[in-house]
Amino acid sequence: MADFEVVRRIVISAPPARIHALIDNFREWTKWSPWEDLDPQLQRSYSGPESGVGAHYAWSGNRKAGAGSMELVADDEREIGVRLEFLKPFKATNNVVFELNPTESGATEVVWRMSGQQQGLMALLGKVISMDRLVGKDFDKGLTRLKAAAEA
Repeated sequence: MADFEVVRRIVISAPPARIHALIDNFREWTKWSPWEDLDPQLQRSYSGPESGVGAHYAWSGNRKAGAGSMELVADDEREIGVRLEFLKPFKATNNVVFELNPTESGATEVVWRMSGQQQGLMALLGKVISMDRLVGKDFDKGLTRLKAAAEA
């Protein structure tokens, strides 16, 4: 097993509360998720509360989108925690944290962090290509879209 962590950050000209609302409600992810365009026929289901701890989102799609689920496991005004479970194309469970750090200028620094352990096929793949190289560009794309949605 190999441990990994992928971290990306961006400064958004919006208060933390506006950004928080786009992250802690999975229905809002369609506005900014970097994976939204992978499958136009993506099947989504939501359960639990609309936002906050216990909110749950599951997806199933084509080969690129795969299948999995997310559950909000921590939610306060400055930090949102998500348990991310992939079912296809590989199985994995990762921890995702979004930090919302107000800046002196009134903007918000958003830090998107994912950590976990690579097992099985992903551990072998990790010897050739890092998780950062696999998903780092997706995080950058998602943060750019989150910025556009929050600043609109």
